[in-house]
Amino acid sequence: MTGHQKKRTALITGASAGIGRELALVFAANGFDLVLVARRAERLEALAQEVRGKYGAESHVIVADLADPAAPRHLFDEMAARHIMVDALINNAGYTVPGHFRDTTWADQAALIQVMVTAVAELCHLFGPGMAARHYGRIINVASLAGHLPGAAGGTLYAASKSFVIKMSESLSLEYLPYNVNVTALCPGFTYSEFHDVAGNRAAMNKLPKFMWMTGDVVAQQAYDAVMAGKTVIINGRFNNFIALLARWMPQGPLRKLMAMNQRNAKAKPNAG
Repeated sequence: MTGHQKKRTALITGASAGIGRELALVFAANGFDLVLVARRAERLEALAQEVRGKYGAESHVIVADLADPAAPRHLFDEMAARHIMVDALINNAGYTVPGHFRDTTWADQAALIQVMVTAVAELCHLFGPGMAARHYGRIINVASLAGHLPGAAGGTLYAASKSFVIKMSESLSLEYLPYNVNVTALCPGFTYSEFHDVAGNRAAMNKLPKFMWMTGDVVAQQAYDAVMAGKTVIINGRFNNFIALLARWMPQGPLRKLMAMNQRNAKAKPNAG
């Protein structure tokens, strides 16, 4: 992109930590300005200063909670009011509600659906048409390896929501194919981040062998490369691809017995911090 052309802009939800923060760094390194969205203003401001210093990227910081049903429309209207064209949409915000479904409150589960399903779909619905009209767009919907596996006890709606994100992304990718709008479902496995601290299962996760883990910067770079190349679904890492392949071809009976042994989210309690 030449100097007289306006830089493209990427809007990233859940940008304050983890994979979202790493995605912000990757897009900034590749010449994008940013719209950083999350609930923690101080972290967003620090990230905005970091990408400005490292890459000369300008950032718009917006504090928003996607559990609020009004938040997606507010973000869209705010972009219009600021005359910002969103060229890349990264739906990264997410979490899990640990424990058995029967022991959780419906308010907590409804908030998860709003953040992980409804807000993702609505933001795609709001920003996608403008991308198509301009014949340029990149959408990354952060799903999970869990979306390719059978359900496990605990965190009941997490895998279900990620399966939704994968299927929706596949359909949107086909719909937008003629318009140079690439849609990618990112499916990381275990990634070093705050996710497991918030979920309250850090102790259990620390027992897993190191070869099962990936770092957020590698996951983010792979996501960027995949969406730019027009790849619809990316499962990060050879180990995770092997697990997904195993889940696809392994007989369901033995596979479900294996999944029944996974109790980390059933026993976990949310971290109050």
